[in-house]
Order: sequence, then structure tokens, then C-alpha cells
Amino acid sequence: MSEADPTKAAARSWLRKEQRAGSRAARPVLIWHVLGAFAGIGQAFAAASVLAAAFAGSIPQAPALTAFGVLALLRTGISYLTERAAFAAGASARRRLRSDALSRLLHAGPSMLRGRHSGDLATIVVDKIEALDGLFSRYVPAATFAMVGPSVVLLAVLYADPWAALLLLGCGLLVPVGMAIAGIGAAAASRNQFLAMARLQARFLDRVRGIATIVLYGRAEDEARALANAADDLRVRTMRVLRVAFLSSVVLDLAAALAMVVLAIHYFGLLRADGTAGILWPALAVLLLTPEFFAPLRTFSAAYQDRLHATGAAESLIDLPPLPEPVPAREIRTVAAQGVTVIFDNVRLTWDSSRGPALDGLSFKAAAGETLVLAGPSGAGKSSVIEILLGFVRPDSGRVTINGADITDLVPQALSRLTGWIGQRPVLFAGSIRDNILFARPEASPEEVAAAATAARLDQFTAGLPAGLDTLIGEGGYGLSGGQAQRVAIARAYLKNAPLLLLDEPTAHLDPATEQEVLDSLRRLALGRTVILASHSSAAHGFGGRRLDLRDGKLVAARGVA
Repeated sequence: MSEADPTKAAARSWLRKEQRAGSRAARPVLIWHVLGAFAGIGQAFAAASVLAAAFAGSIPQAPALTAFGVLALLRTGISYLTERAAFAAGASARRRLRSDALSRLLHAGPSMLRGRHSGDLATIVVDKIEALDGLFSRYVPAATFAMVGPSVVLLAVLYADPWAALLLLGCGLLVPVGMAIAGIGAAAASRNQFLAMARLQARFLDRVRGIATIVLYGRAEDEARALANAADDLRVRTMRVLRVAFLSSVVLDLAAALAMVVLAIHYFGLLRADGTAGILWPALAVLLLTPEFFAPLRTFSAAYQDRLHATGAAESLIDLPPLPEPVPAREIRTVAAQGVTVIFDNVRLTWDSSRGPALDGLSFKAAAGETLVLAGPSGAGKSSVIEILLGFVRPDSGRVTINGADITDLVPQALSRLTGWIGQRPVLFAGSIRDNILFARPEASPEEVAAAATAARLDQFTAGLPAGLDTLIGEGGYGLSGGQAQRVAIARAYLKNAPLLLLDEPTAHLDPATEQEVLDSLRRLALGRTVILASHSSAAHGFGGRRLDLRDGKLVAARGVA
């Protein structure tokens, strides 16, 4: 078995499970489809009566004309309700899958997603889940209707003419064979299309982020050509998907045309042999019911492409990190009164075995209300300590406790409530400065936001802005300097008011004057909190508190009072 086969098998298994999960939401769609088939049968019988009377030279009966008009209006209403039910089924499934995918990504954290391009992850959560819409809104109900619908129509044809029912059944059996042949190529074409789409999105995102570098080095035209080539590759692969889809449609049309020809020959022979008008109504009824017989198969044929398209999307979704097993939340007692005590006991962590351990038997204790400065060169393990405390990664061995509770026993929500974090480059979102501060605690009042901004000295520059805290900034803090963006992050930490404060190189990339201002704000923020500061800045080492010198993941020296 090739390496890709297990992935395909897992994707098919995942799709079968999701189809079962979506079958309940798709049940109203199936019911409306079946009602539409009954209305179509009634229309065919009414139309046959009207046409038979017209061919016989008599006046069509009023009940038949009335029934045809009423059923036509009824089918229009049923079609509308079918589309609405299909949209609701697809939207419900997409909400469920997107929520599940986002939960997996958020629980995985940055450490487990290393090596995954953000453009690829965005493609999975947006485009690939969107591609599953047809699976739930069309394919799941169509798969059942493809068996129920033709069976209902075939019973009506059997009532009109048993021989015609046998001929129609034989032509209908040709459709699944042709669709299976076309489907083999459609699945592969769909996977290739998704691959091209992910590559284009990742490349485009990278180039937008690095647009300044591209312009400075005079590579704008080269990158534009490369993006054009990637877009052209996506176009070619998309057209291949459509080509295979049209092939499946051609098979269905040929089967329907063959059925019409065979039935026409059948009735032509009967008319020549009999010469009576008694065969007229059954012949017209059967010929009008033939399109109704193939309509569910046509619906299934169109929806079958949705399933093949979904197979390519499923291969990416099953590759997402799994949700963690539910664990009981340990109670963190008297946090507000006593603060937070953090203990590392012989902790070992390895990111990459070829590069050696990031933490190699590290042990230390940060008492409640204490400030602990982690110093050392790049690669000493400072950020690894922060990532463990943030819950992004679990140590390979050893034990990390917070107020005596093992950190692995804490549910993410409990750990998040305890922890405030400020990194090297604060993540700011497009919106107002106020919205970015409220990200820490959305339910906070305007007075609390203003107090946090004042405590972070954010009001020193927002007071001069036309809209103050409601001034809009761009993605990534566009429009703010590095020091101003860091003050927004400090205001967030003030607003969250967590008892454990983690600072990971908070003054990196700042000039000395701005660095000192930010450190002054952080000193005020640190009062009454347990603080762990990771930095190799000499200014940050004057922050106060005890200092631990790390090298190669080990504690080599400790300064200050233990």
C-alpha cells in the first residue's frame, strides 16, 4: 500500500462518519425532494390526459388542466423550500466543522503548529470547510433520493405500462456505472486543485507580508510573474475538475436520451401494430415521466462531484491536531489572597532531537509575589519556560506546578485566567485601540478600560489623537510605533489583572529611551504579582527581583534571595 493510501482511507472513513452526523439535518431536504417527485408524477399524468384529449380531437377536461396548474405552483414552492432546507443543512455542518477545526488549532497552540504555514491553515478553516457545504446540503440527501425518487417514478410507470418500466430500469442502471468511471478521475483532480490553491494562498500571504523587502530588492516583477504562474496552475487544475464533472453529466444525458429513444421505438411499434388510440395516454404518461425518473439521478450526479470535492478537503481536515482528552480541573485555592507559586522540578523538554534538549533538568521556584528574571543567550531555554507556563507545550519529563497543582491537570481556561503574557511583538488586530485592549476582557466597562490605559501610560499619546482610544489602527498595529504597541499590550495585561505575569523579551527591538519607559510601566504592573521575565537585555536585568542564568537549558547561576 502506498503512503497516500492510508490518508485516502482515513479521509473516506471520516467522510462516512460526517455523512452520518449530517443525515439528520439533511432529512428535511430529502422529504421535500420526495414530495416534489410525487408532484412531478401528478403533473405528468395530468399533462398526459390533456395531450391525449387534444390528439384525439376532443376538448381537454377542466380537472386535468386545473390539476396541472396547481401542481406546477406546488412544485415551485417545494423547490424553494428544498433550497432553503439544503442551505440550512450545509450552514449547520459548516458551523460545526469550523468550530471543531478552530478548537483543534487553538488547543494545539503555536508549538504543535510549527512548520504549518498560516496560509495553509487559513485555507483549511475557510476554503476547505466551505468546500464541504455541498456534501451536506446536496450529496447526503441526494444519495438517498437517488434510490427513493426513481423507485417512486418507476412504480408510476409500472402502473401505466409494465414493459416501459422494465426498459426504463435497464437504461437507468447504466448511470451508476458511468458515474463511477468518471468519479475516479474527479477525486484526483479535486485533490490537485486544493493543493494548488493552498500553495497560491501561502505564497501570496508571504509576499504581502514581505512586500517592503521585495520592493527594496527590486524583485516586484519577478514575484508578480511567480504569482501569475501559481494562479495559472490553479486555473488549469480547476478546469480539469470541471472537465471530469461535465463527463459525468454527459453519461447521464446519454442514458436519458437512450431511454427516450428506446421508449419511442417501443410505442411506435405498438401504434403500428394496434392502430388504436388506447395506447396514447400510457405512451404520453411514460414519456413525460422519463425525465422525472432521471431527475433524482441528475441531482445525485451533480452532488456526487461535491462528495469527490469533499474528499480532497477531508484529507487536510483529518491532519489537524486532535482535541486533548478531557481532564479534571484542579482547584487553585486562595489565588487572590496568596498569589501564585510556580515550581519547575527537573523539567526536560526537547523540540528537535538533532539540536539537543531545550531544557535539561531545569529546577527553580518562583514564590508568590516574587519577580524572577531568566537570563542567558539565545537558545538558553528562556522562551521554552514561558511556553510551558502558557500551556503551549508539555515537558517530556519532570513536573511543573502552579500552587501545588500539576500544570498538565489544569484545563486551558483555568490556566488562561491565571496568566497574563507580554511578548516581543504584541499581536494587534485591525480595529480601534480600545478594541485591542478589550481583547483581554471583553466584558470590561469603559471606566476599567480607561484605567488600564492610564496605568500603562497609553493616554500620553492617545490624548493627542482625534478619536483617542477609539482611533483605528491597521493589522499588526500599523500606525503605532513599537513602544506604543507595547503599551497597548501592557494595558491589556492591566485589564486582565492575572496573578501570574509572563514577560518574554518585552523590550526587544525598542530604543533605549522607549525601553526604559516600557520597563517603568511593567514595574508598576508587576506589583503584587508573580512575575517571570525572560530577557537578555541589560536594562531588563535592572528590573529587580531574583535572577537565574540559563545556558543550554540548565541553571548555571542564581543571584538574589532564593
